Parts: sequence; structure tokens; C-alpha cells
Amino acid sequence: MKLHTLKDLFVDELRDLYNAENQIIKALPKMIKAASSSELKKAFQEHLEQTKTHAERLEQIFDRFNLGHKGKKCKGIEGIIDEGNEMIGEADEPAVGDAALIGAAQRVEHYEMAGYGCARTYADTLGDREAANLLQQTLAEEKETDEKLTRIAENVVNMQAVGAGNQRA
Repeated sequence: MKLHTLKDLFVDELRDLYNAENQIIKALPKMIKAASSSELKKAFQEHLEQTKTHAERLEQIFDRFNLGHKGKKCKGIEGIIDEGNEMIGEADEPAVGDAALIGAAQRVEHYEMAGYGCARTYADTLGDREAANLLQQTLAEEKETDEKLTRIAENVVNMQAVGAGNQRA
């Protein structure tokens, strides 16, 4: 798709985000299964449900404009997920694997925050307050998830990972 206008760019960004959300919906069950920390499993489960809502919000925006939402593959998220899967597979200790999972999940969150921030700004510039509000709501939830993952890493997982390394030394 050629990008001639800001609206073209906005639609392209929405399609990218929609595909990203659907890739994340497929990846999160694997992350839940791979996590050893019950707190991390719970956080991933909650985010899976939240991610389904994020995709639904994007569908609402597409429906308002009678736009298709297929056709764009988010190569950025695909790469981040692939890289995360590699790191997880290399972890020898469960706590180290959990730390790798958190790192991979936070890379995803940061990618999404950048995309949602851009899309929200495009919607604002185009005068679409409804879309901007939906996108801001998702952006805020992505930030909350990132902060929750940081707390889990700092308060639980990273300390366990340090302990696992000391036991082997």
C-alpha cells in the first residue's frame, strides 16, 4: 500500500498493530507454559485477556471506517518474538528462563507502546477523538503491563535468577 496521506499512514499503523496483537495472542500461551513463577504466569494470563481486548478495540476503529484489517504482517513483532523464543530455549535454570521471558515480553511492550503512541497521535491530528481515546486506553494498559513486569523482575525473578547462578558456582 502506497502512503500518500497521513490517513494512509494511520491505517497502515493500525494494520501493523492489529497483526502484532494477533501474533502476541498466539505467543502468550507458550510464554505462560514456559514461565515457572506463578506471579509471572498470572501476569501473562492477564495480559493475554487484555491483548484480546486490544485487538477488539482496533477492530472497532476499522469497522467505523469500513476498512479491512488484514494484509499487513508485523515483521517487527515477529522478530522480537522469535528472538525471545531463542533466549528462552537457552535458559538452563527456571528463574533465568523467567528473567528471559520478562525481557522478551518487555521488548514486545515497548514496541507496542511506540506503535500505539504514533497511531494515537495520528488520530489526534486527523481529528478522530474516538480512535485517539481507544488507542490511548490501550497505550496506558501496555505501559501498566510493562511496569508490572518490571516489578516482578525486580522483586522476585531476578533475585531468584541470581540465586540460581550462585548455586551452580
